[in-house]
Amino acid sequence: MQRRTFTLAIPSALLGLQGLAHAQDFPSKPIRYIVPVAAGGGSDMVGRTVTERWGKLLNQTFVVDNQGGGGGVIASQNTARAPADGYTLMQGYVATHGTSPATRQLPYDPVKDFTPIGMIGGTPNVLVINTDLPAKDFKQFVDYAKSQAGKLSYGSAGAGSLTHLTMELFKQQTDLQMTHVPYRGVAPAFTDLMGGQTQAMFPGLAAAMPHIKSGRARPLAVTGKARHPQIKDVPTLEELGLKGFDAMQWYGVVGPAGMPAAVVKLLNDTLNTVLKAPDLSEKLAVEAVEPMPMSAQQFGDYIKADLARWTRLARDRKIELNT
Repeated sequence: MQRRTFTLAIPSALLGLQGLAHAQDFPSKPIRYIVPVAAGGGSDMVGRTVTERWGKLLNQTFVVDNQGGGGGVIASQNTARAPADGYTLMQGYVATHGTSPATRQLPYDPVKDFTPIGMIGGTPNVLVINTDLPAKDFKQFVDYAKSQAGKLSYGSAGAGSLTHLTMELFKQQTDLQMTHVPYRGVAPAFTDLMGGQTQAMFPGLAAAMPHIKSGRARPLAVTGKARHPQIKDVPTLEELGLKGFDAMQWYGVVGPAGMPAAVVKLLNDTLNTVLKAPDLSEKLAVEAVEPMPMSAQQFGDYIKADLARWTRLARDRKIELNT
């Protein structure tokens, strides 16, 4: 038994030394940073803003690789299949690791196939309604919707999207009946909301802000644990009595499963240093994203909790999509 124990201990120690040596050399070449959307959008801006500063801190270049298509499936597969050496990372977000796996059969496992590196930040969703409705606040809207059971409709950026599932969670917790009208993106959904074809919506705050500022959409409540600085007068759903209600458009960094712990720690430490810089908060405010530094373990736990929440809701509301 003693010889067997000694034999097993040596490879374990060597693996630890190899991981440490790898971390000391890391990064010795550019890091590919996959963003699972086309260039030019809000998610792309978040990735480029963060990696520009991150690269300076690591004294290495981040090469942003936009891989749109398939709702993030292509990018996620390519990331999961890459060598787990820290030189391929991906900007995971609520769709790739939360809502899509909860509602669809995907060719990757959002937990087992990835190494969580760290959270970047998130933006809340906001309940907005058509300004022609008689409701002026949250309570009035809930009362009005109940009096019009089944007659109101809400738009979303597509079936299985965060805008869809957030409203379904809201309907579940308030016992409202509204018809879902899915669109191909948030822009056409807003067009019909303001035109009166639909009456309510639960978009991300960044997408909603222009319409809120113009007075063409009325905000009633936001998700999250605290009011958002860009709409300080709008209460949280928590304040309004929906305890534990949570829905957020979040962005974080993941790599392939099995990355060396020392490399993960280095990446996490430097990412969190970037996130704590005041000028970064100002840059991300354009997309209403608030930095949320976390340890790799905390971020991994966050992903699991978010996935569990949307999976449970999809099951309860019988939301199962084939594509």
